[in-house]
Amino acid sequence: MRSLALITILALAIPATAQTAAPAPAPKPMPASIATHPDWPAAKNPADVDTIDHLMASLYDVISGPAGQQRDWDRFRSLFLPDARMGVIRPATPATADKPAFKGDAILFTPDSYVERDDPYFKANPFYEHGIANRIETFGNLTSVWSTYESRKAPSDTKPFERGINTLQIVHARGRYWIANIMWDDESHGDTLPDKYLKP
Repeated sequence: MRSLALITILALAIPATAQTAAPAPAPKPMPASIATHPDWPAAKNPADVDTIDHLMASLYDVISGPAGQQRDWDRFRSLFLPDARMGVIRPATPATADKPAFKGDAILFTPDSYVERDDPYFKANPFYEHGIANRIETFGNLTSVWSTYESRKAPSDTKPFERGINTLQIVHARGRYWIANIMWDDESHGDTLPDKYLKP
C-alpha cells in the first residue's frame, strides 16, 4: 500500500510540474544615461557647469560653509552625472599596540550617499575646501582633472587641517560639463604632496 500510494503521488506530481511555466528571464537593465534620469536636478546656474574651471569652483563652493548652514544639495547633485561615483582611498596601515594592521581599501559611493554621509557632519562642523591647483588634460569630450585641495575650519585659518588630491573624470554632453567620477586621497597617512601638485 505504501508503494501504491507513493506511485500515485508521483503520478499526480509529474503533470503539475510539467505544466508549471518557467519563470521569465529578468529584463536586462537599460544602460545608464542622462536621458534615463529625467528627474535628476538640472544646474540652477548655467555658469556652474559651462566651463571646467567653473565646475571645479562650484564643487568646492557647494560643500563649504559654517557649521549649521544647509548645503544646497540639489546644486551639488546637478554637478554630477546621475550615475556618477565618488570614492575615497583608505591606505594600508601597520599594526600598533591597540590596532591590528589594515590592508587598505577604496570606499565607493554615489553623490546621494555622500549627502547622507556628510550632511550631519556639516550641520555640526564648519568646513571650507578649495582647490589650489588643477592639472587638466582634455581629449574631445573627456577631461581628466588632478585637483589639489586644502580644507579649513574657517576661511581665515592660516593653515589647512587637511590637504590632498581629488582626481576627476569630467565629460561634456548636452552643452555642459558633468562630473562622472571623483576619487581622493589625503596626506593624513604620512604622504606629503610634492611641490609640482601645489603650483597652479
